[in-house]
This record gives sequence, structure tokens and C-alpha cells, in this order.
Amino acid sequence: MAATSTSLASQLYIGLRRPCPKLDSFNSPSFSAFGPNIRLSLSPPKPSRSVVAMAGSGKFFVGGNWKCNGTKDSISKLVADLNSAKLEPDVDVVVAPPFLYIDQVKSSLTDRIEISAQNSWVGKGGAFTGEISVEQLKDLGCKWVVLGHSERRHIIGEKDEFIGKKAAYGLSQGLGVIACIGELLEEREAGRTFDVCFQQLKAYADAVPSWDNIVIAYEPVWAIGTGKVATPQQAQEVHVAIRDWLKKNVSEEVASKTRIIYGGSVNGGNSGELAKQEDIDGFLVGGASLKGPEFATIVNSVTSKKVAA
Repeated sequence: MAATSTSLASQLYIGLRRPCPKLDSFNSPSFSAFGPNIRLSLSPPKPSRSVVAMAGSGKFFVGGNWKCNGTKDSISKLVADLNSAKLEPDVDVVVAPPFLYIDQVKSSLTDRIEISAQNSWVGKGGAFTGEISVEQLKDLGCKWVVLGHSERRHIIGEKDEFIGKKAAYGLSQGLGVIACIGELLEEREAGRTFDVCFQQLKAYADAVPSWDNIVIAYEPVWAIGTGKVATPQQAQEVHVAIRDWLKKNVSEEVASKTRIIYGGSVNGGNSGELAKQEDIDGFLVGGASLKGPEFATIVNSVTSKKVAA
């Protein structure tokens, strides 16, 4: 069993990145949730911040992606749980119901929580059977849309350039964009984590008119819905690289202002430790967002940042 655990760890965590001067200057202590011999490159301790330990200057952000789940009755129960939950005030909270239930949720959910769609069409509506336009989403009261999720990329087959165009159109019409990126397990094993993430980032950067209303969600595909979650140090390392890419390829201001959130089997038990990482500015939550009390716990993990500050 021990040999199996070490093998699994090796499959998941070796070859995290290509050479990166900024990151390769960091120390590399041994750390792994799956075994003692996997080495990661970790950043050195940084000075505490006076209020909240965040490298970015934006507000903590937690989104709940309900995916293709729920019925009218189960969603009514979830909304009731969210309405009764006590949520920390200094967090932007968003939920993304299935399209069919957006109006139901919007009409019954507290204004404390904003509504997102899970996808949108690349342009204005029309003869596009089965699609949902940005204009229709706005008509229902949506403020955000999730784009580039791995299930859209790897199951539906959406390409980077197409996703970038979707983001550009949504932003042009006043929707905020939760822009997802992340690597497959085989890409991680091949040492291409950063290459893949940077390529996906570039597709957004080449298309969008501004980064003012974009939240980046880093979701390693191997951790989505699998129960395997990146360690806090692993997630932090990739978030540092994303912020550094923004600084070098967009601007220092965008790198500072853009919130970079983590997704991939986030739950009430691990969100506190993940939130302590300086470059993790929140979460995009899947299965745990279908449980009102647990989602509230994740939202309130912002308190871990205050403790760490």
C-alpha cells in the first residue's frame, strides 16, 4: 500500500512546471499529502500584511458552480439554506445555477449573493439552437458568467481562442467573467503545467478589452470532482506564476488587481488552509456548493486570511 501511495503521488505531482527563473529561486522543502518524498518549489515566507494576507488588491471572491445538478425542490432548499447562512461581509459571493433555474434562484436568493451563468454564447443571440446569449443572461439578472471550465474544454471541445472571444463579448456587454484555466494530469506529468496555463491565459489576454471585471480561476483538471486537492503550497506556486505572467505580459496593475481563485475539490475542511496562501484570493467551488452550510464555511474561510495576516 505504501508503494502504491508513493506511485500515486509521483503521478500527480512530478513535473509541475518548466524552468521559471522567479520560481526556481525559491526553496524546495519536501511536502506532499500523499507521501514524504515529493519535492515542491515553495516561496519563502513573506512579511505579514496589516489586514488580509492577499497578494492581490481585490476582495476575496467565492463562487459556487452548481453544474448540471438540482431540481426545483432541491434548489429551493439550497436557496433557503443560503438565505439563512451568516456570511462574512468582506467577500464577494456568487452562485451559478443551471440555466433553467436562474430565474427561480434570482427571485428567491438574498441580494447578498450574485448570480452567474455557467456558459454563454460567443456573440449576440439569434439562430443558435441550444445556446444562451449574454443579453438573455443580463435580462435575468446575471452579473457573471463562468467561461473556459475544463468540462467545456475537454468534454464539449471548446478551444482557447473561442473561449477568449466569449470572454470578450461578455465583458463588452457588462458581464463579469470567471475565466477558468488548468492542466490535465498528463500535462502535469509532462512538466507542462505552466505552459498550458499560460497558453490559456494568453487566449484571454489576446481577446479581452480590459481585465477590470475578470476573476481568474485556476482549476487543475486532475483535482476537479476527484477528491484530490492540490496542497496549499502547490496551489500557491501556480497562483504566483499566474500573477507573474500577468505582470510581465499585461501590466503590474492588472497583476495586482486581478483576483486569482482556486478550484478543485475545495470543501469546508480544506478551504481554511488554502485561504491562508497569499496569492489565493478565493475559490470556485463545485460539489460542496450544493450544500448550503458547507458553502458558507468556505465563504467564511476569509477569516483564515485575517489570522494569517
